[in-house]
Amino acid sequence: MRDLNDMLEPGMLVRHAGQPDWGLGQVQSNINGKVTVNFEHQGKVVIDGARVELIPVFDS
Repeated sequence: MRDLNDMLEPGMLVRHAGQPDWGLGQVQSNINGKVTVNFEHQGKVVIDGARVELIPVFDS
């Protein structure tokens, strides 16, 4: 999972694989495996990229 999350950059759109009800999220930062994402229905969340898979969204 970490390899996929390493490529995430600020501004990219993602979905949380385990929390689809959070909606679309925008990456705010990705520092040392900690990814901060602002989700539509959950707000800002800091995610441990080693434990949680984020799915990049290229068509929203």
